[in-house]
Amino acid sequence: MEQVEQARQPADMPRGRITTPARIPESASPSAEHTTDLSMADFRAATAAQWREAVLTGEVSCVELATTALTAAATMSGLGAFIHLDPEFALARAEQQDRTLTLLRRSMSPHELARSSPLLGLPTAFKDLIPVAGLPLTSGTASSPAVVPARDAPLARTVHQAGAISIGKTQVPEFGLPCYSENQLAAPARNPLCITRTAGGSTGGGAVAVAAGILPLAPGSDGGGSVRIPAAACGLVGLKPGRGRIPDDDPLPSVQNLVTSGAIATIAEDAALLFDVMAKQGPAAQNAVQEALASGVTPLRVGVTTESPFSPDLDISLAEDAVQALENGISSLGKLGHHVQGTESCTGPERFWSQNYHQNFRALWTARLGELAFTDAQAELLEPLTQYFIELARSRPQATTRTAMSELQEFADDAEDIFGPWDVLMTPMLAFAPPQLGWFSSMAPEDNYAEQCRFTPYSSVVNVLGLPAINVPLHNSTDGLSWSIQLMGKRGSEEQLLAIAATMMG
Repeated sequence: MEQVEQARQPADMPRGRITTPARIPESASPSAEHTTDLSMADFRAATAAQWREAVLTGEVSCVELATTALTAAATMSGLGAFIHLDPEFALARAEQQDRTLTLLRRSMSPHELARSSPLLGLPTAFKDLIPVAGLPLTSGTASSPAVVPARDAPLARTVHQAGAISIGKTQVPEFGLPCYSENQLAAPARNPLCITRTAGGSTGGGAVAVAAGILPLAPGSDGGGSVRIPAAACGLVGLKPGRGRIPDDDPLPSVQNLVTSGAIATIAEDAALLFDVMAKQGPAAQNAVQEALASGVTPLRVGVTTESPFSPDLDISLAEDAVQALENGISSLGKLGHHVQGTESCTGPERFWSQNYHQNFRALWTARLGELAFTDAQAELLEPLTQYFIELARSRPQATTRTAMSELQEFADDAEDIFGPWDVLMTPMLAFAPPQLGWFSSMAPEDNYAEQCRFTPYSSVVNVLGLPAINVPLHNSTDGLSWSIQLMGKRGSEEQLLAIAATMMG
């Protein structure tokens, strides 16, 4: 189901100095203390590709990396990254991979092994909305008991076949609906940058695990911002591919097909590694990133807008640090040789986004919930926000829902028209700082949903349009929080977005 994400909190963040996250230098490599002294477990010590290289050359084993991740997850359990950990499952798979690797080294070079198993030995975890064989699946709800799938979902199978090792399932909101990862089953996902604040959602647990160094990278899914929002909240790169780009996803071009699989990582290079696997292609994105870092990106025309599709129905106010991140993005792109221009210079007084977007998206977001059958006992256990969405869907006239779908489909069919003279569009990502845990859920459901929209005013429209987008962290505020911008690209531009992000962070 995984479909919503949005919101707001008072924009009281002080303006901080401009600091751009540094890339891990090429010389970085896993050191013994990060693989044998498990009290210092932290996968941010090197890139994901460098950890994999250490496995390929025999410097570390798959078991050592899995043990490192499991130990880190247990040590930092207070962050609420995981709903379920399964050491036995992970270590058994790691041992099997080590045995297979011993045999393959006799006939294959490290380069050949890397091409056949690009994620070899890398610990990861799927959000608890994605079936993984042998691991409980809760979908973040207390309304029904967990099930244990007998087989992987297609995406999980693809990632596992590339050599990654799942250590458990990460925290999510109920059915992936809100943009904060809190439910009745387990502790909330806490933001590693400030543990009293939300980590975002719905891939909140995955973002926490990467931001805390528990995992080198994490796959996610994005129905309205579920990859980009937690990535922004936790200071990470989050890539949302375009509709139909990931072979394991639903290929239907319908606007109702909002969810795409995406990648969360510390740097663009690692996100590219995971994206190449998910896209079932060679190292196209990785090559694009490396070429960009070596020689830059061909100058592009970048349009910048702060107009939200939720306006004017909702008042959208940007915190000073959100504006600072956008200013950093404009400055960075300019220094890299790109032509940056405000969209209002071409659109004039005309509205940039689709008319009636707020009410139409709410209809689209909740429509399928009205079709689900819950017993009275199950309904009582649902989160108040989920109950509210179900009531909205069931009380809305079908004609109203059809009209909303039709208008949004027309908008999506002409998605690239919004680019006008530009190659890429840039917006802020989050409007204000990640709220305190429990802030959204303390509100009446109607207000909760509206505040989510104000918090994430630029994310859901990308899913409606079916376009790719990437979150790029570009500013750290004085209180240690991270602030990002969003880059939207045309269909098939995922590699280009990753390359741009890498140069902006480099």
